[in-house]
Amino acid sequence: MKRFPFAGLALAGSLLLSSGASFAGITLDGTRVVLAAPAKEASLMVRNKAADDVMIQTWMDVSEGEGKADVPFAITPSLARLGGEKQQTLRILYYGQGLPTDRESAFWLNVQEIPQKAKDDNTLQIAVRQRIKFFYRPAGLPGKVQEAPAQLRWRLVQRDGRTQLEVNNPSAYFISLVSVKVQSGGRDYKAAAEMVAPSATRYFDVKDLPPGTAGAGAKVHFESINDYGAVEPHDSTTAG
Repeated sequence: MKRFPFAGLALAGSLLLSSGASFAGITLDGTRVVLAAPAKEASLMVRNKAADDVMIQTWMDVSEGEGKADVPFAITPSLARLGGEKQQTLRILYYGQGLPTDRESAFWLNVQEIPQKAKDDNTLQIAVRQRIKFFYRPAGLPGKVQEAPAQLRWRLVQRDGRTQLEVNNPSAYFISLVSVKVQSGGRDYKAAAEMVAPSATRYFDVKDLPPGTAGAGAKVHFESINDYGAVEPHDSTTAG
């Protein structure tokens, strides 16, 4: 029987990469997964582009630093060997309880590649972990997900002695922002861009925006990511 001497799960080093990073032999067919009720499961294809076999370990967590949290999902397989130049479908199953029914819930889906053990004992073993966003979308949510970015409400406000961009998301959907620019006084100012949860308000710093800049009428140009991982542009205006 052919043996595959894979490195143990506790490795000398690890590296976190975004999906599709060229360093990894493993690639994921997507930058996000959406499980939309009444469906009870979603899937994700994992491909091994390398010639060598690898082990893949998968899990979900809620947020940064919480590790393998107790979430109402099961992933199968959670640990598997993936042959060189082969692919494997991961199934994410929802237990059917424990999550809000009036808004989306968001998690991280982690896929860790465990390489074969190096023949040279002096070689550093690196487990490459990729993670993508996973959204659970209950049935019957108000509005349409594709219309949610246009519902964002923006304001320039003074907080802690500086001008910040306030954004409120009145929808039931998470909105993943990838870029935000404020146009004021004929200039563009780059703002921070992060995910905004349903019914949440966030405050973003705006680089180089003069202190005291506030009020209505400033143009906001922003980009968001849709269910398929594509970037979509939007325009809005700050309110008073």
